[in-house]
Amino acid sequence: MNNLGYVRSLIAAMAAVVSFGTPAQAISDTVVLAATPPKQLSEFGFFEDLQKQMPASGVVPFRLATPLFSDGAEKFRFVYLPKGQAAKYDPVEAFDFPVGTALIKTFAFPADYRKAAEKLRLIETRVLLRHADGWQAWAYLWNDQQTDATLKIAGAKVAISTIGGDGMPLSFEYSVPNKSQCKACHAFNGKITPLGPKARNLNTDYAYAGGSENQITHWTTASMLSGAPDLAEIPAAADWRDVTAPLDKRARTWLDVNCAHCHRPEGPASNTGLFLTYGEDVPVRYGVLKRPAAAGRGSGDREFDIVPGEPGRSILTYRVESTVPGVMMPELGRHIADPDAVKLLAEWIASLR
Repeated sequence: MNNLGYVRSLIAAMAAVVSFGTPAQAISDTVVLAATPPKQLSEFGFFEDLQKQMPASGVVPFRLATPLFSDGAEKFRFVYLPKGQAAKYDPVEAFDFPVGTALIKTFAFPADYRKAAEKLRLIETRVLLRHADGWQAWAYLWNDQQTDATLKIAGAKVAISTIGGDGMPLSFEYSVPNKSQCKACHAFNGKITPLGPKARNLNTDYAYAGGSENQITHWTTASMLSGAPDLAEIPAAADWRDVTAPLDKRARTWLDVNCAHCHRPEGPASNTGLFLTYGEDVPVRYGVLKRPAAAGRGSGDREFDIVPGEPGRSILTYRVESTVPGVMMPELGRHIADPDAVKLLAEWIASLR
């Protein structure tokens, strides 16, 4: 359902007006570091044109090789680093960003996914702010006029009505997360942390104004990132929709991005014993012939998380294709299923022996 080509071309157009380190529209570091976030998104100064999602100079767009599925929302990602500061490279986890960093992500839905470049409706913009005592997460809800977004600490519900890629009407209630829900997904060892900007997710090309370039190379050259080794030494996540990539890598990448923020030893689902990080190399730990920690309706009367060769007997596919609260996984961030992802995981499980 996602039109990734459109998103990439639109962000590339944004990048054409961005030159890191050039004189910028006034981005307020004071607002970024304030104990209380501003009421309006515009007060940060992150965008030269809010409605068009055109970033101010010093705010850099980026993309992930495989993004998290969020009800099929299109997403626009940006990073702001305070002048003279750089993130520190990490080979496995999210980069170590300096105090004063902002990670910005806007969620939007087109009126018709077959014409995704037309009538794009901005729904929310999430902002992660790096303070001296850790990260702060805030969600901003866009107004009907699409002129600005307002802080929503308690979250919100938004009716979405669009046309899916199959030409059929698609309607559901989208959730803007409340403060506690942000913590639930972004928890790592009990602290809020970014999820997307990891070496393996950023080790892919981006269409910048000066031409296509690897993002890690670009960040390093722009003094946004320090300590990165040669590209040949950096892991690279697959684009899960790239059918030319190995099936196992595509499926494991999808699970890593969509599930492993909880299903890992340091995450809130550690008690399940199901660990879905890409680097997990013990099959039973990522579900192969592993019984669930607690039986119930979430298992769909299936015995193991993954039964090699038999997706129809695997709890994993049952929960990913479900839209029933208390059964579906991930349990937050979506209300509809992604049939393409279900198909991928079924093909992967069928290939296991």
